[in-house]
Amino acid sequence: MRFRYRVWLAVLLAVSVLLSGCSSILPKTSDEEDGAYTKAQAMIVVATERNRYQNTYTDRIWQVVLDDGETFETYLLSQVRTFLENLKTMNLLAEEQGITLSSSEKDRLRVLAETYYNGLSGKDIAYMGIEQEDVETMYQQYYLANKVVGELTKNVDLEVSDSEAKVITVRMIQISSPEAAVAVHKRVSQDGADFMSVARETSEGEQIELQMGRGQLPKAAEDAAFSLAPGELSPLTPGGDGWFYIFQCVSDYDMEATQQRKTQIYEERKTQVFQQIYSQFQAEHQLEFPDGIWEDIHFLPEDETSTSNFFSLYQEEFGGQGY
Repeated sequence: MRFRYRVWLAVLLAVSVLLSGCSSILPKTSDEEDGAYTKAQAMIVVATERNRYQNTYTDRIWQVVLDDGETFETYLLSQVRTFLENLKTMNLLAEEQGITLSSSEKDRLRVLAETYYNGLSGKDIAYMGIEQEDVETMYQQYYLANKVVGELTKNVDLEVSDSEAKVITVRMIQISSPEAAVAVHKRVSQDGADFMSVARETSEGEQIELQMGRGQLPKAAEDAAFSLAPGELSPLTPGGDGWFYIFQCVSDYDMEATQQRKTQIYEERKTQVFQQIYSQFQAEHQLEFPDGIWEDIHFLPEDETSTSNFFSLYQEEFGGQGY
């Protein structure tokens, strides 16, 4: 299980997995001039994720033991630490590149921090040990991390064509036996044949009707599906993956799904480009944060905190990219 904040938080975690694994990073409890975060600032993320998971899975989630023997509590805290390391590294990259926040951006972030802070209960504030300035700092850091991604990739050609992002809707039969596949294709080729009924009866695959884009199926099967007009039946097509495919086209172009996939491909390309930049910078700027504050953090049933909207408020204000 991983964090699932928003589009560019995923960049931080993807870079983290790629470069750092579960490396141990920790903000110090001293001032931020040492390049780290205070415990209160770190606790904003800790509390957000603690409550988000507990709201979904109840407090029993903290006793879950993973395959490697660690508890889910330990795992989640290590993920928070890794996130904070990458957040700080991205802010150092922004500083090196001369990327800063404008006065209008700071004003919006200050208002957002006030909204978040004023929505906290006294028990939330006591649990995290924060002041409003801590919230503002973390929103600025998160926004700047988003901004550095956009600024360092804005001149890279990431254009995605309709053709490569195109999404179609098909009905699909998958059969492993060539003899059985021939027989089934003959059945669905007959006049008046009900493709869905035959598919439910004969297909060995898990899906029958699906939206698909390029790269989801073996190329031979993909080419067969994408060559069809609505209502048209494909030839029997060996996929080279042990399956024989038969397709019936429902729609040869889903406009909304295509636009969504175009956005997804664009973001993936942007992430890949940024990871290359980040990889070199991170290798040259290793952060060594002491372990002090994490030793005292444990998730207990009696913890009186419920806040979980630090990132969702940001998303509402700035959307997926955050700038």
